[in-house]
Amino acid sequence: MSVTLTEAAAGKIQGLLTQDDNKDLNLRVFVSGGGCSGFEYGFTFDDAIKENDTVVENYGVKLLVDQMSLDMLDGSEIDYKTSLQGESFVIKNPNAASTCGCGKSFTPAEQGSGCGHVAAY
Repeated sequence: MSVTLTEAAAGKIQGLLTQDDNKDLNLRVFVSGGGCSGFEYGFTFDDAIKENDTVVENYGVKLLVDQMSLDMLDGSEIDYKTSLQGESFVIKNPNAASTCGCGKSFTPAEQGSGCGHVAAY
């Protein structure tokens, strides 16, 4: 398994990348400690592919994931949604026991339930 991008997410990433003049940029997705559920998702643009990175390519977009983050994101799907609340990337993570209502933080399955917020999606 790995991490996949939906066509909508890939299209948004391609749009953001065309605004920058650096053709070496890729989207990096990562997991860090924090958020109300224990871990939170992060996104940044990076022009360096590190030795322990997994490079995932969907719809012509390269996604970089470090090994620690990949362990927590394996099997996840990254989508891009537009709603009345705004626009954002949404991660459907099968490894999350619970997800905060904001969708930006989660508790891994091996740690049980998180903050008690109900996911909005």
